[in-house]
Amino acid sequence: MEREVLDRWCERGILVLVLGILVFGPLATGAVRTLEFLVVQGLTLAVMLLWALRFWVKPRPRLFWPPICWVAVVFVGYAIARYLTADIEYMARQELIRILIYGFLFFAILNNLHRQETTQIITLTLLLLGMAISGYAIYQFLTNSDHVWHFISPYKGRGSGTYISPNHLAGFLEMLLPLGLAYTVVGRVKVVTRVLIGYAALVIVAGIGVTGSRGSWIASVLALIVFFGLLATHRNYRMPALVLVAVVVSGCAFFVARTDFFQQRFRALYAQATGETDVRYELWGATVRMWQDHFWWGVGPGHFDYRFRSYRPAGVQLRPDRAHNEYLNTLADWGSAGALAVAAAILLLYWGVMKTWRFVRIPENVLKVRPSNRFAFVLGASLGLLALLFHSVVDFNMHIPANAILAVSLMALLSGHLRFATERFWVSVRLGGRLLATLVLLNGLVFLSYQGWRRAHEYAWLERAAKAPIYSRAQITALEQAFAAEPGNFETTHAIGEAWRIQSWEGNDDCVELAQKAMQWYERGAKLNPYDPYNYLRHGMCLDWTGHSGESGQYFDRADQMDPNGYFTAANIGWHYVQLGNYAAAKPWFERSRHLQWKDNRMADSYLEIVRRKMLEAAAAR
Repeated sequence: MEREVLDRWCERGILVLVLGILVFGPLATGAVRTLEFLVVQGLTLAVMLLWALRFWVKPRPRLFWPPICWVAVVFVGYAIARYLTADIEYMARQELIRILIYGFLFFAILNNLHRQETTQIITLTLLLLGMAISGYAIYQFLTNSDHVWHFISPYKGRGSGTYISPNHLAGFLEMLLPLGLAYTVVGRVKVVTRVLIGYAALVIVAGIGVTGSRGSWIASVLALIVFFGLLATHRNYRMPALVLVAVVVSGCAFFVARTDFFQQRFRALYAQATGETDVRYELWGATVRMWQDHFWWGVGPGHFDYRFRSYRPAGVQLRPDRAHNEYLNTLADWGSAGALAVAAAILLLYWGVMKTWRFVRIPENVLKVRPSNRFAFVLGASLGLLALLFHSVVDFNMHIPANAILAVSLMALLSGHLRFATERFWVSVRLGGRLLATLVLLNGLVFLSYQGWRRAHEYAWLERAAKAPIYSRAQITALEQAFAAEPGNFETTHAIGEAWRIQSWEGNDDCVELAQKAMQWYERGAKLNPYDPYNYLRHGMCLDWTGHSGESGQYFDRADQMDPNGYFTAANIGWHYVQLGNYAAAKPWFERSRHLQWKDNRMADSYLEIVRRKMLEAAAAR
């Protein structure tokens, strides 16, 4: 009896922790920053610990293991293998940590939170959260605010809620909208709860609208077309579905007709559809070339942004971070092998939905229709994930931890409903199974705990460095401590090298010694990330500064190979030729830099004037 009570408390603890993760992530700007993600990581460790305890507390433990679980295990194993063979170890490790967290959460939710009451608690919590964040986004839109908590958003005039990017808020809300509508129409809830859920769904519709995310608008519309189409085939829900679609459509049409913001976004969407260039198209072309060069295994987990410079089109000068297309980004990072595993997971998920459908669908033409929360969840969650799949063509919501965890949670809960269709996927866990499951969980706990401690230690020193005077000895000391905590972070080595280089350029007696220190850190950075051109650029600049220009050319050539279409790289190569006094060679590099980035290119603008003046003086002298 005591074991049953302890098991029940462990289950409740897992529910509370999962709810904490699902609520905290979106409120903490999507958990994209280091500190917020460490909180999510810590909560996940607690979930894993309680699950391991349940294997020994529960008298007869069982695992629910539908086919999608095998694909998940294969992909996690593939992620581990790609980490071990990756060119940039640090980025591959961070990507692996995220995948392990998502994987453990998927299996934990699938096997611990499969009760109908639990599913309803999670659903109602998410809908209320979505309504609250949507309300905040509407406030931002109406007041033209650029604040997200205490952060400043670059998307002034668009509602982003508690996210920095409105597109990522839209990705979060579009997964919840069909869920809210499904519970409103077919859910088995009390009248007051139904009204509250319906109101939350309408606020979420408004929240998606004020984000200005055209990709989410299209994805939501497509998902709602499927939603209302499915309900229209059910005689008992045909009229409520038509009434609901009329309310949603008339409300959207009212605001679009009376708001310049929505009209401008639609005009921009129409312009792109009729041939106006979007930077995404150029990104996608470069991503396809990247995948073709690394067809089976990809460039490496999390490597896209660092390998992109070699494939950069002339029209894209900023760091894209992601390909703005989840499918192409997956092909580039993970190759065809990884993409096939992801595709198999999606297919098996919807195979499970189709298999479950007829067992949870409400029968037609009965005298008294009995609403069903099972049907409401399967309908809403499957279409919410479908909306995310549509949106993924133009964005990267699965790289936002809060959105990825929501998607993984919905997938787990949805896969768990397969138990209503068949009992064949239940697996009894005997002593050997308990030992194996506990060993896997403990290994995951040890690895993720150690990585979390390292990341937290590094984060603390990086925060100290950020507060210290820029390029000061105090900042260098803090950065060196951060590097000692995490010796794989190439961005830290570059920051240390920059600090020593700037101090060297002050021209004091120890300038040569300081430049040599800078070059040592640039060399470390180049080993940790061999695809970063800026380590080579700065190393070459230090050689020019210390009078070793004969050795510096190879570093500038290497940088040009890494980033052949980068305006900043071209400008620095021009600077190198200025140091050599070869103004005729410098001129085309500055002109190329200006051609690539004609706006706000102060380095090329100023040096181009100097070069022209020097060339005129030389011509006059001749």
